[in-house]
Amino acid sequence: MSSAWLLPEHIADVLPSQARRIEELRRELLDMARGYGCELVMPPLVEHLDSLLSGAGSSLNLKTFKLVDQLSGRSLGLRADTTPQVARIDAHLLNRAGVTRLCYCGPVVHTRPAGLHATREPLQFGVEIYGHAGLEADLEVQELAIDSLRRAGLVGIALDLGDARILKGVLADAEVSADLLEQLGAALAAKDQAELARLCAGLPESVARGLQVLPGLYGGLEVLEQARKQLPAHPLIAAALADLAWLAKHLAKTHPDLLLGFDLADASGNEYYTGARFALYAEGCSDAVLRGGRYDEVGAVFGRRRPAVGFSTDLKALVSLGPVSALRAAIRAPWGEDEALRAAIRRLREQGETVVCVLPGHEHEGDEFDCDRELVAVDSHWAVRAL
Repeated sequence: MSSAWLLPEHIADVLPSQARRIEELRRELLDMARGYGCELVMPPLVEHLDSLLSGAGSSLNLKTFKLVDQLSGRSLGLRADTTPQVARIDAHLLNRAGVTRLCYCGPVVHTRPAGLHATREPLQFGVEIYGHAGLEADLEVQELAIDSLRRAGLVGIALDLGDARILKGVLADAEVSADLLEQLGAALAAKDQAELARLCAGLPESVARGLQVLPGLYGGLEVLEQARKQLPAHPLIAAALADLAWLAKHLAKTHPDLLLGFDLADASGNEYYTGARFALYAEGCSDAVLRGGRYDEVGAVFGRRRPAVGFSTDLKALVSLGPVSALRAAIRAPWGEDEALRAAIRRLREQGETVVCVLPGHEHEGDEFDCDRELVAVDSHWAVRAL
């Protein structure tokens, strides 16, 4: 019989030190997003299941916890991703004609963890730009994503670019079932040439040749030229390669220390993305810590198909990879009933200072603050002095 206080697997309490770092980063990233012109939205954690899993959200079915609404009897779901909800807000609640920049930060819940040590309750931070089809929006989102990782203190940042149109262009001359497309995507992601060869049996020769070329199109800028020579001459592929070159040129100018690469075989989420896509990596982590791209179809199910590009990341993961931040400076004060003492403590807190009162009998206990000063009685008043 399990103990009542044990939590489910891959669900954990966040203790003071980590909670402080997560909250500080959340505030910093939301303020930074506001500096880019983003407006904060807070979608609900629970929605009607048919809304959560409609359109682009249909791929989240196995990730989504389901429950029954005790008021209506309808099926509800705990959100596994916030992007479809933000698309609904843009389409139905805001319904603006021009560009809309939105940001969010809140928990999502997954039925299964994404990895061996991953949480099933990520704290998802994301940014979405709606209403602009040009690459300027893609570049803005990518630069905000890079700035987010740097603000989190991550180093060795690398950005991999790809484009959903490349695989679509390669498969343009073949009828491919959804099941085969999923298998092809998995084989491409794993760069499994043997599996690709097996899956290509029965496909037109030009399509099979293009698919088997894709796993080798991974590396630096030279990959784009190789792709132009080796992939089929298709308008979707040509447009994708031109867009990737434009983005790479601007990113290299703004972030000369950024490790920039291309992975044209990365087909994960291709049912979701419609154009350029990207993944950000950092030192100390083998998997991407942030993903994003263009998904112009995300609002179609809500009756409003319009350009959209964005990214999301898990703040808990960012904090675990970043440096340990210094404790916040604080003032230690004695506890007492003296009115002058209590007034002095109130004034300091109103000025933005952290004042930790030492409760009777706890004079030698540590805490989550760096008490580098103390409040002491000097003659007839209370004053702050360094420790």
